[in-house]
Amino acid sequence: MSNISSDKIVDTVARLCVEANYFLGKDMLQAFKNCIEKEESETGRDILNQLLRNAEIAEKEQVPLCQDCGFAVVFLELGTEVCIDGSIVDAINEGVRKGYTEGYLRKSILADPVKGKNTGDNTPAIIHTTFVPGDKIKITVAPKGGGSENMSEVKMMKPADGIEGVKDFVIDRVLRSSSNPCPPTVVGVGIGGTFEYVAFLAKKALLRNIGDRNQDPFYADVERELLQRINDLGIGPMGLGGRTTSLDVFIETHPRHIASFPVAVNINCHVARHKSAVI
Repeated sequence: MSNISSDKIVDTVARLCVEANYFLGKDMLQAFKNCIEKEESETGRDILNQLLRNAEIAEKEQVPLCQDCGFAVVFLELGTEVCIDGSIVDAINEGVRKGYTEGYLRKSILADPVKGKNTGDNTPAIIHTTFVPGDKIKITVAPKGGGSENMSEVKMMKPADGIEGVKDFVIDRVLRSSSNPCPPTVVGVGIGGTFEYVAFLAKKALLRNIGDRNQDPFYADVERELLQRINDLGIGPMGLGGRTTSLDVFIETHPRHIASFPVAVNINCHVARHKSAVI
């Protein structure tokens, strides 16, 4: 059994909130560079170079990559042999409060979805918890911007639709999204489970690094095919044309009921933010 103080959780979450908003992942930076070499559109290449420059400025000046610093979405892998001196939920929210305040990150959360009123500190966070063996806690903070989130969708498909129906739904969702999610995007796809769980799967898929394929060869091939089809749409960087509409497509699956076939698409913009730490 390991004892982890709530203060350590607060400080870790605060640091991850800031780092996720300031520093773009190395996998994303490399993906931009790779796409610049392949992009046929002069405008598309120019935009990708601007995105690289934006990331360089954000890291050097330690300012947010984007003015929308996102909803603080936190993924926990909580070891069953961990003991915490207090509420982990309270500690996470205090960490978000500290990170967004001290990091000068935009606060975007309304206390009531209809009546409004900004909470002023970007709390409360959305927290997804998975229990795992061991005496550690893995914390991943994935700030989610409103523009890309608005382009996401859950569809309760017919089992007979099969994988071809899934592909058509994903392509249609990206096509209808057009420039709205600030491409080049990263596309997360959830298949299976239930109505609410499939949306979680699609968001969880976005935590993977560019180029990380599904371990099942079948779904790995579907990821590659979808990426090719999406980039053939011609939407391009920021929707101004080109072959770089998405940097990658990730699929996560779960067993389903025989009568249901849930599919979800969750889209990330070009600042596909997520940072992790193990304590």
